[in-house]
Amino acid sequence: MAFAEAQKTYTRSFERYAASLCQMMTLASVAKHLQVGWDMIKEIHKRYLKRRFRNPKLRQLKRIAIDEISIGKGHRYLTIVLNLNNGAIVFVGMGKGADALNPFFSRLKRTKGGADKIEAVATDMSPAYTLAVAKHFPQAIHVFDRFHVVKLYNEKRSDLRREIHRSVETIEEKQLLKGTRWLLLKNPQNLDDKHNERQRLSDALRINQPLATAYYMKEDLRQIWNQDDKATAEQLIDDWIARAQASGIAMLKTFAKTLMLHRRGLIRWYDAPISTEPLEGTNNKIKTLQKQAYGYRDQEYLKWRIYGLHETKYVLTG
Repeated sequence: MAFAEAQKTYTRSFERYAASLCQMMTLASVAKHLQVGWDMIKEIHKRYLKRRFRNPKLRQLKRIAIDEISIGKGHRYLTIVLNLNNGAIVFVGMGKGADALNPFFSRLKRTKGGADKIEAVATDMSPAYTLAVAKHFPQAIHVFDRFHVVKLYNEKRSDLRREIHRSVETIEEKQLLKGTRWLLLKNPQNLDDKHNERQRLSDALRINQPLATAYYMKEDLRQIWNQDDKATAEQLIDDWIARAQASGIAMLKTFAKTLMLHRRGLIRWYDAPISTEPLEGTNNKIKTLQKQAYGYRDQEYLKWRIYGLHETKYVLTG
């Protein structure tokens, strides 16, 4: 074997050394250490990642999470599949929705055991994911991610706060509601008494009953996933839906319909307690990667870097 590949200005041993450094250091640090250009290190790292992750192992795949992430302006997305058993990313698709997953489904079918080995899948409540999972993993337990449910509820409650803020008439009420958006999103135990957050939130809730109802029902919503058994959780979600429908608050009534439509997938958490939460940490790392490189123009390189995130040894910081 030649000590260097054709048309390359560096040796194979240099390439191996540079690639190993990239697992522990940023590209800029490696380039500075080796006194070469950033582009050369990027080329070496890209080649290494492509060889390393061209064919992620799918034979042991049993529990997976599927989610999408925005990667910049122009509504550009990546769809990611995570192996929940070991935290490895096994697929990165361009775009979002079921179409972006087609290459993953095709490759899984060619794997020994194929899709039949998938025991459980966690996704958000997207109809596209629901249909895709039912088609390709009919035997799997499909769990609607609880964190997406709470996130959606927070978004709807923020809309309610804005609507109430526009409708109040007195300056005093407007001042009490001003700046409470983030207080409403905080968990009660995280409110900062040093900055008077608990009192400010209490005053805002006191002057508006619909906002107070929506706030306290969020805590009840979170309890759906904290029960000792599935039967109790089913009773709790049914009770939540009934109270929301009887509240007379349009936002709560609409959200109650959403829970009714997805009730089965939400309760399945007790059959397979999985979620897309591990992917949230991965998504944050991806965004940090983009910030560090001021946005990746080479989308293929970004994809291979995402595959290797779980093996990165250095701390990613914004």
